[in-house]
Amino acid sequence: MLSARIRWTVLAVCCLSMFLVGLDTTIVNVGLPAIGRGLDVDTRGLEWIVDAYTLVLASLLISSGALADRFGRRRVFQCGLAAFGAASLVCALAPSAAVLIAARALQGIGASMLSPVALAIVVNSMPDPKERAQAIGIWASVFGLSMAAGPVTGGALLAGLGWRSLFWINAPVIAAALLLSAMFVPESRAPRARRLDLPGQILLTVVLAVVVGVLIEGPRIGWSSPAALAGYAGAAVATGGFVWVESRRREPLMDPRIFRSPVFSGAVLGAVAVFVALTMTLLLNTLYLQHTREWTPLAAGVATLPLAVGATVCAPWSGRMVGRTGPRLPLLLAGGFITAGGLCLVRLTAHTSVFLLLAAYLLIGVGFGFANAPITNTAVNGLPPARAGVAGAITSTARQLGSALGIALAGGLVTATSPTELAHASRPGWILVATCGVLVFVVAHVSRPREATTGLASPASAVSRG
Repeated sequence: MLSARIRWTVLAVCCLSMFLVGLDTTIVNVGLPAIGRGLDVDTRGLEWIVDAYTLVLASLLISSGALADRFGRRRVFQCGLAAFGAASLVCALAPSAAVLIAARALQGIGASMLSPVALAIVVNSMPDPKERAQAIGIWASVFGLSMAAGPVTGGALLAGLGWRSLFWINAPVIAAALLLSAMFVPESRAPRARRLDLPGQILLTVVLAVVVGVLIEGPRIGWSSPAALAGYAGAAVATGGFVWVESRRREPLMDPRIFRSPVFSGAVLGAVAVFVALTMTLLLNTLYLQHTREWTPLAAGVATLPLAVGATVCAPWSGRMVGRTGPRLPLLLAGGFITAGGLCLVRLTAHTSVFLLLAAYLLIGVGFGFANAPITNTAVNGLPPARAGVAGAITSTARQLGSALGIALAGGLVTATSPTELAHASRPGWILVATCGVLVFVVAHVSRPREATTGLASPASAVSRG
């Protein structure tokens, strides 16, 4: 067994990588107007710059977890760091939007090797359940901080160094993580490695790409156009094919039986809803403050500080609550705060008071902080420790899918909208944020404390035997 000092050092290294993945998911948001001006990109192109990263990340997370279980978690983790760092350099040097979008996709490949793999390393380094629950609470806090701190960090970088600095900043973090992982992170594998599921991986990628692609391109091509109708049909066929293929494979990418438990399914659905709300908030905030109110990127980023503070303070508190009473109470609080934050801005105008804006961001940040720990803990405890990579990957996939959907939905609302009309056009987005909060509130009612604390024994056992 590793010493306590080494175990917590491993957690710190893994949290560093998780901070990087979360930060890169949101740091670009505040820089989108500057990137648009620098590379002559419209709103639709800016959506692809964000979603090229999240789509690839969401598509490959589960396969990356399986690769780590087979070839070694530290090895795959370090490969992910190297790939992420190289892609970040290409992003920083990108001469055109097309190159930047392609490099963002490559970043997503590297990031997919970090998030679930790092969580699996943490879980396997912490054999004591209480210590593991505490570590997951810290993990959730770091992840929440990284997502919420992205706009603030991005605004500060843009103020002095320009949009390319949003990607240069990754270099020192990558270098530190590579060095520390080589020194402290032990190698580990699953007792029995699973086979890669190539058909399932392809179908999952197609489903996510088509759904998000239609949402982004819908305003341009028309929601009832032949291309859009073909997209709907393609998504439905690919989804049906994915379920059919996965239900018949001995070692599927994502076993449908896992979702028979309402607790586990609720955790995944809650993850999607929470991240739709978060990314819609960040993108609508960026466009509204910089275009409608003509704030600087730094000021727009600083405006999200209440969101970051709320998420950072409430995430570890939520972790302790999950350990004592289960996930229901923190999920109820998360749903309530997110709903309240969204409702604050459903009548947004060009002259809405700054106090109301900041209050709304604080409420959403508090809700986001309360949500992450119960969602992560329920998912990880839903599968045996040997499959922690898969458990973390499923939850992370849901988060990234929510992020991609949030960007696509928010962008669809304000595409081709003038700065003077943007506030009114974004109102349905704030209604959707509030609706996501209501959905989290509903999910809380299907989460029974005993199941979330002890793990989903029956489904997990069935999966491990299957």
